Amino acid sequence: MSDLTFSGILELIGDKKFGFIRRVRSDVPKGDKDPFVPPPLIRKYKLRDGAMMEGTLRRGRKGDLQVNKIDSVFGLDPADWAKLRNFENGNIIYPDEKLDLITGPKDLMMRVVELVAPIGKGQRALIVAPPRTGKTILLKAIAESVKRNHEEIELVALLVDERPEEVTDFRRSTSAMVFASSNDQDDDNHVRVSVLALEYAKRQVELNKDVVLLLDSLTRLGRTFNLYSGGSGRTMSGGLDASAMKIPRRIFGAARNIEGGGSLTIIATALIETGSRMDEVIFEEFKGTGNSEIVLDRELANKRIFPAINLRKSGTRNEERLLGDKVDQHHRLFRALNSRPPLEAMVALLRHLEQTPSNDDLLNELVA
Repeated sequence: MSDLTFSGILELIGDKKFGFIRRVRSDVPKGDKDPFVPPPLIRKYKLRDGAMMEGTLRRGRKGDLQVNKIDSVFGLDPADWAKLRNFENGNIIYPDEKLDLITGPKDLMMRVVELVAPIGKGQRALIVAPPRTGKTILLKAIAESVKRNHEEIELVALLVDERPEEVTDFRRSTSAMVFASSNDQDDDNHVRVSVLALEYAKRQVELNKDVVLLLDSLTRLGRTFNLYSGGSGRTMSGGLDASAMKIPRRIFGAARNIEGGGSLTIIATALIETGSRMDEVIFEEFKGTGNSEIVLDRELANKRIFPAINLRKSGTRNEERLLGDKVDQHHRLFRALNSRPPLEAMVALLRHLEQTPSNDDLLNELVA
């Protein structure tokens, strides 16, 4: 950012009448010299949080930098940007286009995911996981699959209260636009980065793009907003404030498939069996709000069987919209698998996957 031009992401402040241009970095840092965006420009171009903008600057009376002119918003003329339909105004329909996550015959993890809980554009998917069962590995694998198979999709990741080294690893090992507030940052930063990540994703959808947002994790997001909310005077079981889940629910609930427009797919992790009553309450708050669940199993992980997915507990609602003419074969396969204990069922499924080059071949071979 020079003295005369700027390029960055917009963060609106307070009642959203003015804002500042932040540097494009995973932690979206606030700086004393960040350019000020005055209210007339916000109103003129209907600017919203998370917009990527370029333009020119001028000096204010006290020498501070102010945005003088906006040249582009996400590469569009700002006047054209102002005409776009707002994210909240589209008709929301069921996911009806399946994400292709399989990268090859040996990609057993994604072959299992596509069989157990297929994910469509606009899905609200939850990865439910005890500690050390492979949730982050699964999330990275999904990111890699989206990158390889869907060049048209904008991939965004939100990491909240993670260890700094894990943030670095995720940024280096995926092609996602990463928003992160690591556990050495304060709760205020966790909140603003979380909101900016969601708003950035929504702005992309307004451009009729398909976006996948990977969120790790809803549990830490809930803990953060519990501390940030300041207390409503009503406390639920586990010490969770009654108002703490309002914004996390809004973030997860933003996933949607917009009729005649783009889509926002959110794949989020949630921790269980941590020994914390609060974590269990947070999970219960989100349980049922998603329309796809991948449940990881500690017993399978302890036996080093990966992916450690509990076939009986996992699944996608209205999966027939994604499976096409394979619905009957799929149901017959899982009736057979679910008659077995989870560990035995996964071992059997993996054995059959290793012996077939594709899921279609597996279905045709087993249930023809």
